[in-house]
Amino acid sequence: MATNVLEFDDVTVVRDGRTILGPLTWSVDPSERWVVLGPNGAGKSTLLQIAATLMHPTAGSARVLGERLGRTDVFELRPRVGLASTAMARLIPSDETVQDAVMTAAYAVLGRWNEEYEAIDDRRARRVLREWRLDHLAERRFGTLSDGEQKRVQIARATMTDPELLLLDEPAASLDLGAREELVELLSGYASSPASPAIVMVTHHVEEIPAGFTHALLLRDAQVVATGPIGDTITSELLSDTFGRRLFVMRSGARYSARGI
Repeated sequence: MATNVLEFDDVTVVRDGRTILGPLTWSVDPSERWVVLGPNGAGKSTLLQIAATLMHPTAGSARVLGERLGRTDVFELRPRVGLASTAMARLIPSDETVQDAVMTAAYAVLGRWNEEYEAIDDRRARRVLREWRLDHLAERRFGTLSDGEQKRVQIARATMTDPELLLLDEPAASLDLGAREELVELLSGYASSPASPAIVMVTHHVEEIPAGFTHALLLRDAQVVATGPIGDTITSELLSDTFGRRLFVMRSGARYSARGI
């Protein structure tokens, strides 16, 4: 039986005497695609930082890809985890070409310097760019791209090394409707492929949940409201509890929408 890619056991994070996450017990199987929803300050980004090995819990234990944080070399672990976030995008040099922004993931660096890349790295980068509809932008400078294009470059970079776990921090934030739908379509295809890794995506909006996602975790005030299969979790009652106002959730095929009532 496959080992869970994430295992949180009573994970708690305390900052300045205030609990910002937990206690949280949660696991992610390699075949699962999770969406994490909740209002601002619910603990979503903290959860993702622990999963990305960028933060250790104050209490409890967190295992990432079978390795317990605090008892393993996170620098060896991080290349096995793909992360796409706005904070990461700010570190990509604006004059970096799209091709290099993706290919440098092979060395886990941001900005190409004196690394020597092999032909396989070039081929893999070009393949990933095609998969995320970015091949026509390969020679463009990262800083000249639209928000939607930059978001896709981040995700392409995160998948460049064939990670065992992919973490997406609000990948559709700030996108217009057309760019959002293009990204959700691409993520739907990726999530639906059995060859893809486990995925955890943080978002504020049910409209941004791609088809192919299997589970949902709802957070409010650092606590779990609900967790489980997506069809049982993305409901009017549970979303209302999560966001603190009455909401009506609608489903059309594999996509969701919500409005206040």
